[in-house]
Amino acid sequence: MNFFTKPVKPEDTADDELLASYRATRDLKVLGTLYGRYMPLVYGVALKYLKDEEPAQDAVMSIFEELAQKVHQHDIKQFRAWLYVLSRNHCLMQLRAGKKLETVDLDEFMEFTPVLHPDDDNREEAMQALERCLDKLTSAQKQSVKLFYLEEKCYKEVADETGFTMNEVKSYIQNGKRNLKICLEKNSG
Repeated sequence: MNFFTKPVKPEDTADDELLASYRATRDLKVLGTLYGRYMPLVYGVALKYLKDEEPAQDAVMSIFEELAQKVHQHDIKQFRAWLYVLSRNHCLMQLRAGKKLETVDLDEFMEFTPVLHPDDDNREEAMQALERCLDKLTSAQKQSVKLFYLEEKCYKEVADETGFTMNEVKSYIQNGKRNLKICLEKNSG
């Protein structure tokens, strides 16, 4: 050992060296050292997207578990940037999964409570009324409302699919929702 060089501590090791070491040994302590450097970054990304501390903390743990497998599947040039993208994508998937888990209740979501009653006899009638009112919307409103509410797509997905701008999509959905409500209330009374 050369007495003029200081010993290398794990915190002094470069990201790519730690990554190579983990890939070779699958030692979670090595990966933990690397991940520990960027936990504040991961937590910040999770908090930005999930908007709540508890889900953000859960995401930090889940991302570590995901990381343990994904580092073997990807050619990572810049670990920090790659981890940022992994974290962001994880959070977006959480948001999308949460949206799909929520059942779409037209009574609450579209504010048609006077029209859509929970009993089965009126539900069929209400759905027919909704279809008739949907047909009265402009084609842009109808298309945007169906994609957003019935197919549960986000604004960006609606914009990508239709070719409308984000502002147009928001406007079509808002106006379509208002027009549906007016039509349904008119037809229920």
